Amino acid sequence: MSVLDNCLKGQVAVITGSSTGIGRAIALRLAQSGADILLHCNRSLEQGEAVKEEIEQLGRETILVQADLRDKSQQRSLVLSAFEKFENINIWVNNAGADILTSDHSILEFDEKLDLLLKVDLKATMALSRDAGSRMLQQESGTIINMGWDQANVGMEGESGQIFGTVKAAIMAFSKSLALSLSPHVRVNCLAPGWIRTSWGENAPLYWQQRVISETPLARWGTPEDVAEAALYLSSSMSQYVTGQVLFINGGAVR
Repeated sequence: MSVLDNCLKGQVAVITGSSTGIGRAIALRLAQSGADILLHCNRSLEQGEAVKEEIEQLGRETILVQADLRDKSQQRSLVLSAFEKFENINIWVNNAGADILTSDHSILEFDEKLDLLLKVDLKATMALSRDAGSRMLQQESGTIINMGWDQANVGMEGESGQIFGTVKAAIMAFSKSLALSLSPHVRVNCLAPGWIRTSWGENAPLYWQQRVISETPLARWGTPEDVAEAALYLSSSMSQYVTGQVLFINGGAVR
C-alpha cells in the first residue's frame, strides 16, 4: 500500500475532461487516494461511463456530468451540479481542452482553431476557476489546479506552437493572479506538462518520436500517470504551503 493511499479520504474532486488521457489518469489517481469524484466529459460519454465504473470499483462515490464548456450556461450548470451534489468541493482540476491535433477539429483554419482553444482551454478555465473559487472561498478551503504547457515560456515553431503557446501562457498567468485573489484560504496552482504520450503521441511520426527523446533528459515520453502524480501532490496536504506556482512535468527539459 502506498503512503498516499487514503490521503484524500473524505474529500471531493472535480476533474474536467476526465473521460480520456490526462484527465482520466488524474481522476483515477485521486480516487485511489480516497477522493470521491465528479467526472466531466463533452462528447466522450461512453469513455466517461467506463471511467465512472472504474472509480466505483474502488469504492468511491462518483457522478458523470456532460457539458459543452464552450457554452457559458453549461459552465455554470457544471459548477452548480458539483456543489449541489457534494456541498463542499475540495479539489477542482481544469483539465478539459479542445483537441485540434487528432480530432475532426484538426482540419480547421488557424483562426478557427485559436477561437476554439480560447473558448474551451482559456475562457472556460477562467470562468470555472472563478465560480468554483468563489464558492471555495466561502468554505474557507480548497485547491484549484489548471493546465498549462511547458513550452509556453519559450515558444515552439509552427502553427500549433503559436496557438498552444498563446493560450497556455495565458492560463499560467491567470493561475498566478487567481492564487493571489483567493489566498489565504484557497490555493491555485498550474501543471505544465511537456511531451506526454496521449493520443497524438501514440501515433506521432518518427521525427517527433526522436525529437522527444533528444529534448528530454530522462530520455522518454511522459505518461498521463506522471501528470496525475503531480496533480495528487498539489491536491494533498503535502503541498499546503504551495500556491501560485507552475509545476513542470517534462522529464527535465530546459524551457
